Amino acid sequence: MSRLESIDVVLLRWFVAVAQELHFARAAKSLNISRQKLSHTVIDLENELGTKLFVPGAQPTRLTDAGRELLEQAREIIGRAESAAQRQPEAAPVLRVGFVPGVTVSKWTRVWSERFPHTPLEVIALAQADQEAAVRDGRVDMCFVRLPIDRRGLSAIPLYREVPVVVVQKEHPLSVFDEVSRNDLADERLQDTSDVDAVGGALELVAAAGGAAIVPHSLARLHHRRDLVYRPLLDVPDTEVALAWPAERTTDLVEDFIGVVRGRSERSSRAPARAEKNEPRKKSPAGKTGGRPARAEKKPTRRRGR
Repeated sequence: MSRLESIDVVLLRWFVAVAQELHFARAAKSLNISRQKLSHTVIDLENELGTKLFVPGAQPTRLTDAGRELLEQAREIIGRAESAAQRQPEAAPVLRVGFVPGVTVSKWTRVWSERFPHTPLEVIALAQADQEAAVRDGRVDMCFVRLPIDRRGLSAIPLYREVPVVVVQKEHPLSVFDEVSRNDLADERLQDTSDVDAVGGALELVAAAGGAAIVPHSLARLHHRRDLVYRPLLDVPDTEVALAWPAERTTDLVEDFIGVVRGRSERSSRAPARAEKNEPRKKSPAGKTGGRPARAEKKPTRRRGR
């Protein structure tokens, strides 16, 4: 490689701009840099090459013989660099999928890697408070969200419902219940779990100070502690997990991922994604993340006691 080819192509472009304009101010304006910076760059280039490229003090600006020779060589080097850039294969498109706490995506990422090995899938953990903003501002292409969200401009496919559970200390009287009702909590001090992203702290308070906390089942599993137990809560609405994305950005990759999540086979044809209002809802199987906890053994029909 010649000494000239070791010089940054950007510097050669700047030199060519001056050589063509024969005016430093106009060249600097076309390059959107300061005249002073351009002048210093040309001086540095002259020092590196050990020769003058422009006639000192000439008005108007004139190239030296070395400058004219460099101009011809620089154009060739820039042309080769542009041709090489055009021959570079385009980077494989990346699908970015976000998920909120409690959602497990390993099954879908595994299927994706098997089915689309040459298309990277970037999985991004998000705070629930940030789920909608991340989808709308393009930080992720799709997101596993916890409803409700503002659905204007978004498509959403409901995936499963998860039952709420009551979390108490292992020695708490409610720990012997199979299921708990709101009436059972009438005299309990409930920890604030309105901020889903701070559930871990709320459960630490339950472990340290007692009381109870109501959280989605998946979050109780996520923050499981040996000194706490959780029981299904009967008369509180379930929460719902959905896959959401901007309706106007329903790309082929988005459709492919929808197919993976829906369990379509590799050979099945791609079908248009149905928005939430048209999609049948289902509960997750017992014992799975988001579903009602599986019981280790059969219990009496009475709700209290073992």
